[in-house]
Amino acid sequence: RFICATRNNMSERYSFSLTTFSPSGKLVQIEYALNAVRGGNTSIGIKAQDGVVVATEKKMPSILVDETSLNKVVKLTDTIGMVYSGMGPDSRVLTAKGRKLAQQYYRVHQEPIPTIQLVRKLASVMQEYTQRGGVRPFGVSLLVCGIDTTGKPALFQVDPSGSYFAWKASAIGKNMVNAKTFLEKRFSEDLELEDAIHTAILTLKEGFEGQMTQNNIEIGIVDEAQGFRRLQPAEVKDYLASVAM
Repeated sequence: RFICATRNNMSERYSFSLTTFSPSGKLVQIEYALNAVRGGNTSIGIKAQDGVVVATEKKMPSILVDETSLNKVVKLTDTIGMVYSGMGPDSRVLTAKGRKLAQQYYRVHQEPIPTIQLVRKLASVMQEYTQRGGVRPFGVSLLVCGIDTTGKPALFQVDPSGSYFAWKASAIGKNMVNAKTFLEKRFSEDLELEDAIHTAILTLKEGFEGQMTQNNIEIGIVDEAQGFRRLQPAEVKDYLASVAM
């Protein structure tokens, strides 16, 4: 009992420090940030041959809240967008930072920032908040999608630690384990964008509580023809109807 109590006291001692490693080599605050992500609404990203789709649950805390006042799928540039799971206020900071970084790149190079470059810059911002005193890690994970001048689509996941990976399909949030299992069964390399949208909706439905409508989910798509855009509620309603058939 004494040994267990000593270990618990040691873990608690390090859990309040962001800049101090625990004896096991962990930064415990980052794990707590990941817990905040796991408590957030589920978000999905799927890369198709001709574009990328991101989708997320958008559940309001009350029926009195105007759902049009909140957007979880946001545009960073004309060809890059993202969705988040976790703490909404933290995502707004990263959204503003991402847009500013993209404009700085354009001002210097006179061309749109490639998706991978913006992802690296956002990941660097998030990593900085894991090694400075007086701050805390961002309580969000991001799914960033884009399409570059070559026409090649890309999907990246960025975590609170600042790590990032390219994905063919991914899920974050409270139902990510079941969603990833579903995606592993349904994903194929030759998916078209329309099929990817249907797959994203079906994946969200796996762990969705209540009736899915155009007002409690959001979908964003990026392709070479139109760049990134968030689908209007009427468009989402049509996709939901086609999936239900």
